[in-house]
Amino acid sequence: QVQLVESGGGLVQAGRSLRLSCAASGSIGSINVMAWYRQPPGKERDLVAQITNRGGTNYADSVKGRFTISRDNAKNTVVLQMNNLRPEDTAVYYCNVLYMFRRYWGQGTQVTVSS
Repeated sequence: QVQLVESGGGLVQAGRSLRLSCAASGSIGSINVMAWYRQPPGKERDLVAQITNRGGTNYADSVKGRFTISRDNAKNTVVLQMNNLRPEDTAVYYCNVLYMFRRYWGQGTQVTVSS
């Protein structure tokens, strides 16, 4: 019912920036929560940042001050601006939304940060 498509991943040097975008499509209305998760190699999937329909945000301690999450409700899009990237930020990043009390996941986009 809800399809999520991520874009913007890639390979960058440490200290550079990337902008991830996730577009939600389908027969949907207002999305309650939009979020980004990531899964480093050999690690568990963890929450990076989330934003509610009222604009409230929450960040993981490891990215606070470097990453910024935002959303465009009219376009059902969530963006993760990642600045001052570090090698430990290397992971597959997943878009996630909460809509009508159900969770939906994107397929993930690879972010690799070289030293």
